[in-house]
Amino acid sequence: MYQDFDRELAWAMRHMPRTRAAVAALPDLQGVRLACNMHLDLKMAPLVAGLLEKGAEIYLTTCNPTTVQDDVVAWLTQRGAQAHAWRGMSDADWSDSFDRALAWEPTHLCEMGADLTTRLHQSSGGPQIKAGLEATGSGISRLNGVSPRYPIFNWDDLPVKEGLHNRHMVGLTAWHTFFQTTHLTLHEKQVLVIGYGLVGQGVAAAARAYGGQVTVAEVDPARALQARYDGWTVMDLDQAASQAEVIATATGAKNVLSASQLAQLRDGAFILNVGHVAEEIDVAFLQRLPHQEPMPFVDAYRLGDKTLYLLANGSMFNLTAGYGDSLNAFDVTLAVMAAGIGHIVGDGAAQPAGLYLLPQSAWQPAL
Repeated sequence: MYQDFDRELAWAMRHMPRTRAAVAALPDLQGVRLACNMHLDLKMAPLVAGLLEKGAEIYLTTCNPTTVQDDVVAWLTQRGAQAHAWRGMSDADWSDSFDRALAWEPTHLCEMGADLTTRLHQSSGGPQIKAGLEATGSGISRLNGVSPRYPIFNWDDLPVKEGLHNRHMVGLTAWHTFFQTTHLTLHEKQVLVIGYGLVGQGVAAAARAYGGQVTVAEVDPARALQARYDGWTVMDLDQAASQAEVIATATGAKNVLSASQLAQLRDGAFILNVGHVAEEIDVAFLQRLPHQEPMPFVDAYRLGDKTLYLLANGSMFNLTAGYGDSLNAFDVTLAVMAAGIGHIVGDGAAQPAGLYLLPQSAWQPAL
């Protein structure tokens, strides 16, 4: 994707001043072995390169094989990082990457989705981790079922993460990617947003701003009530699915849009996912149907006399088919991540084992 990576990185760094300052504020990281399980695109390169310059040893795995930029991984490994990640890697290779990262014996973990932590806690052995970071709601949900052996700091629930990235950037960039991928807009289209957490709220608001006629489906009664108070039409998923022309899943849960609901969709419906979990849509059901790819990242499936369009194979659409957050917005996110790494290699490692919210004293200076 990037013709001249050094030029692209220089452009990113120019527009990410908070990240530059947060990395510069980190202590010497000699002796830190940090395994990172995260999206590996251009925006991550300034942080990883900075950590390497500070003396850390880095092992890179991905939280989503569809979002890996191979040139980014190659550039970072040339500068000293180790990695087992490439775009489109098989499920077996992806699973193997977690074992390789843990066998590398990291001292600290930085994750998006808690794959390394859950893999580690499936056995009694493994490396002695001092502390970890977790950046996603789906990862926190997984950790709620684990008794951590070390302190883990949740920064997904920080106001700067929830209020900026989750609430605003995901929806904005998802619809930008929709326009670029399909060459269509949302004007005169019935848009269904499934899930009304902060990501879903942003997806719904951006869809309306871009001309869509928006309905929300939400199983949680409190969130459904909030959606009504925000002015949205809230409907049962089965009823709403049969009317929608564009459906966006934003729940972080599995099998939200099932085979029975896919069968109810109208001819020409577009389906996309912006949640962290790639299995929100029953893609396996669709893949058993006759299909073709009329446009990059668009698969057309024939279901009886209907055609359904699945975008980016159900993976996180704004990062798989697009660029994700803007550089200036992600600058805040990445600066907080850098500050979080500073915390887990410092005071955070002294906390008892458990799951904690990253303290304000750790992240606020990064702003």
